[in-house]
Amino acid sequence: MQQTPSQAHNQGKANGHAKFDLDIKAIRARARQDIESGAVTGTYRADRETVLRLLNEALATELVCVLRYKRHFFMARGLNAEPVAAEFAEHAAEEQSHADRLAERIVQLGGEPDFSPNGLQQRSHAEYVEGKTLQDMIRENLIAERIAIDSYRQMVEYVADQDPTTRRLLEEILAAEEEHADDLSDFLEKE
Repeated sequence: MQQTPSQAHNQGKANGHAKFDLDIKAIRARARQDIESGAVTGTYRADRETVLRLLNEALATELVCVLRYKRHFFMARGLNAEPVAAEFAEHAAEEQSHADRLAERIVQLGGEPDFSPNGLQQRSHAEYVEGKTLQDMIRENLIAERIAIDSYRQMVEYVADQDPTTRRLLEEILAAEEEHADDLSDFLEKE
């Protein structure tokens, strides 16, 4: 049986919850202001310029990781190379997906995703290391994933509850990076 609004309100008070009403008139009025800002409304609490900088750094990191994984996919040689190369290809595709999602969020926040190859390495948190052997490649990718994990954790902490959408995006990417690190760590143990 569905409750009426007053029953729900009384139930909320009985459970110790404070009354919560949305000021729809105020929300509607704010929505009509500064509409060229798109998804960024007047209630956005984060420092948008800092968030955009962090997202562009994360974008650069993901792009460098795509390039490194792609090279390693093509250069993987040796007795155990086939499953490792397949993992490199899978990770490259997932890193590209992360880059795309970051670029989309940058645009939603009124910024411009920086795909320029000029300075890509300097904007990236991870490094582009080619590696000579399959073991080197696995190790370098694991190091890069660990760098990404720490970077994303710090970004999540910085954004906190000021920008829940960006936080969720960063948390989802962080979870994928942790999975990548675990996959690569398994390969190191097999060697």
